[in-house]
Amino acid sequence: MFEKILIANRGEIALRIQRACREMGIKTVAVHSEADAEAKYVRLAEESVCIGPASPAHSYLNIPAIISAAEVTDAQAIHPGYGFLSENADFAERVEKSGFVFIGPKPETIRLMGDKISAKKTVAAAGLSCVPGSEGPLPEASDEILKIAKAVGYPVIIKASGGGGGRGMRVVHTEAALLNAVTLTRQEAEAAFGNPTVYLEKYFENPRHIEVQILADGHRNVVHLGERDCSMQRRHQKILEEAPAPHLTPRQRARIGERCAEACRKIGYRGAGTIEFLYAAGEFYFIEMNTRIQVEHPVTEMITGIDIVKEQIRVAAGEKLRIKQRDIVFQGHAIECRINAEHPYELSPSPGRITAFHQPGGPGVRVDSHAYQNYFVPPHYDSLIAKIIVHGENRAQAIARMRSALSEMIVEGIHTNLLLHQELLRDAAVLQGGVGIHYLTEKLAARNQIAGAVEPPNSK
Repeated sequence: MFEKILIANRGEIALRIQRACREMGIKTVAVHSEADAEAKYVRLAEESVCIGPASPAHSYLNIPAIISAAEVTDAQAIHPGYGFLSENADFAERVEKSGFVFIGPKPETIRLMGDKISAKKTVAAAGLSCVPGSEGPLPEASDEILKIAKAVGYPVIIKASGGGGGRGMRVVHTEAALLNAVTLTRQEAEAAFGNPTVYLEKYFENPRHIEVQILADGHRNVVHLGERDCSMQRRHQKILEEAPAPHLTPRQRARIGERCAEACRKIGYRGAGTIEFLYAAGEFYFIEMNTRIQVEHPVTEMITGIDIVKEQIRVAAGEKLRIKQRDIVFQGHAIECRINAEHPYELSPSPGRITAFHQPGGPGVRVDSHAYQNYFVPPHYDSLIAKIIVHGENRAQAIARMRSALSEMIVEGIHTNLLLHQELLRDAAVLQGGVGIHYLTEKLAARNQIAGAVEPPNSK
């Protein structure tokens, strides 16, 4: 087992990895930007290294600085967390060539699954269904693009092959709008990801977003840890997740889980990973694979009792999985609410100093957060400041516990989306379960339209 791990990330995930390491007797190195010098995880690490100014490009995305920090602190491995460099195959390759262990999949696997087109081909060969669409990159010829879209059927969605985080996507409802949308998405993809390649898929009007968590050790030992429903999204970003997904049958759960495990077995996957699907008309359609730990991993931990971060570390150290599929028992229901520093309805960021901060507690309540009273939320990074996770014997109890937890949570000095979460946990459709991925966007649009009609145009 490693003696020292460098955590190449920030915020709540840096603290989460640090806690797992502490329980395993592993020392940690926190890297941080100048803006994060006073962060909780920096104070709690055995060692810390400043790797640059506030800008992510000069700190958390600065590969030479991170490698140098690992060298000067004699770290043996690097955990990338999520976001930033976690799915950057070049970074993983550089880490391993520099003599460190990358806590994640092999670079070639990240590269394979990071490109959406090659990922679709790979999982299709492994037996997973993909969303109907172009067989590969869209051609340059306009008539060929129009022909493909017509065969798939409108509406369609244009996606960047190297995209992620909800960027590089454009929905097209008519043939007249198609070619211009393709051009614009290619330009966006080139600017954001350095790769202008785009492809086309059928656009489902009201699908759910369901994903399957897997663990693999690189020795063809793979287990799945069940599925999560992540359909509550705004701007293609999840804000509320739950496990298990409501209204699936035991047969559906077992079947999709087994198929995902088999797909990972065939590609020789190593580490934690998540296979994401659109679920429509009783069918699962593959959309992408995330080759890293995810923000919503705690809901899976709550219903399985398995520490996914510890398993990541053990597998990276060369250990084989200690659990078989038959050992995994799913118990109860878990829900996670992402608490963001943003206006609850306008969704605009709200950086600034937190003047009061109180976390909820009680049976079945967990809070993952790096925030505290007097903490300054910097404007340079993602707005996530806390995750409230609850577990109950069933979904009804989990909802009741989340309502209670949200009512106890206090964050003052900045805007947060606490009010939005409280409203969602009273919403009849949410309580019933199984809403689609567009539900929140439509709900907010309707709310803002009503507010705009009631509020005078010049009011402040």
